[in-house]
Amino acid sequence: MSNWLPLIATLFIQAMVAMALLSLPVMAPIAAKSLDVSPTLVGIYISLTYAGAMFGSLTSGTTVNRLGPIRVSQLGLLFCALGLSLCAVPSLPVIAIGALLIGLGYGPITPASSQILARTTKPSQMALVFSIKQSGVPLGAMMAGAVIPTLMLNINWQLSLIAVALACLIFAALSQPLRPSLDDQRQAGLPFELGTLTRPIRMVLGHRTLATMAACSFMFSMVQLSLTTYLVTYLHEDLSYGMVSAGLLLSVTQIGGIGGRIAWGVISDRWLGAQKTLMLLACLMALSALVTALLLPQLPLWAIWITLVVFGASAIGWNGVYLAEVARQAPEGQAGVATGGTLTFTFLGAVIGAPIFGMLSSLFGTYQAGFLALVVTSSLCASVLFKLKSTPRFSSPA
Repeated sequence: MSNWLPLIATLFIQAMVAMALLSLPVMAPIAAKSLDVSPTLVGIYISLTYAGAMFGSLTSGTTVNRLGPIRVSQLGLLFCALGLSLCAVPSLPVIAIGALLIGLGYGPITPASSQILARTTKPSQMALVFSIKQSGVPLGAMMAGAVIPTLMLNINWQLSLIAVALACLIFAALSQPLRPSLDDQRQAGLPFELGTLTRPIRMVLGHRTLATMAACSFMFSMVQLSLTTYLVTYLHEDLSYGMVSAGLLLSVTQIGGIGGRIAWGVISDRWLGAQKTLMLLACLMALSALVTALLLPQLPLWAIWITLVVFGASAIGWNGVYLAEVARQAPEGQAGVATGGTLTFTFLGAVIGAPIFGMLSSLFGTYQAGFLALVVTSSLCASVLFKLKSTPRFSSPA
């Protein structure tokens, strides 16, 4: 099998689950009006999805080894499709259940793909390949920002969610031919025990670099999810942009994220290394969040585009470098477990970050307050990375 085929497959699976997760936030102003609730409640939706993702990530070490990474990816797409269908029901309790199911589907996707790519990628290309694969997240968000508002002009928001659910099912079916070659190392009789939930976390906390990567991903995810969750609503309500225009500007940040993920992967592999690259990204996040908070409706469109491209390139572009470093530091054959452990902290940042952003925005009556809080978060992460000293690769006890 070509080394590029696993990358292409994992890229598009990642894109579909990202689109599934972000479809409701993109339509938040319209859906909230239909449900007669505040758009800031979309932060609770994000919190619920990532709570489900945390559990899915913790169990991924065992499920990936037992079922195989392709089968786990297919199940993730199925959970996302079911969750989207429930989110189309105009009932907050049902939408909450749908959010949890989307999270359960989203959580295992990255550990599954890390298991595939760690096996099929040369060490010298790790950051680049992982960055390309992780560009599926902004690609999915870009599709959500570009497609969902247009869909809602022709059909209602509920049917738009159903359309994305059907796309998830199609991708689950298309990935089936890859299973014989990529799931050939699965251990069908591997037992699922309660201790498997804590094993990934214990692995991460037992190694300083993995623990630091997890802590930084916690803060980075707060910035990323706050940006992707609230940007459309911020542009629509505070800066008076139309829904389609605001959705397209969200896509602009995702274009920056896609380009950034690939560019940062090259920069990390060839020149700066993971630590310095992530520190640079933290500084760019802080600057971009500050400028975004100070945007005015009368600013020329090109200035807003530049701001959001840089914001996207940093706040959405960090994941590939981070995941490649986690896979590089993990014990041999345990990239999926290590990734699942660090992603628990990543998802926790999303669980906490989006509701805090919404709370601050409600408290001060403007989304600018939330973006200013992201300046503090990014600056703190830059400080942590500046103080981090290099450590040797994880070594398992004899």
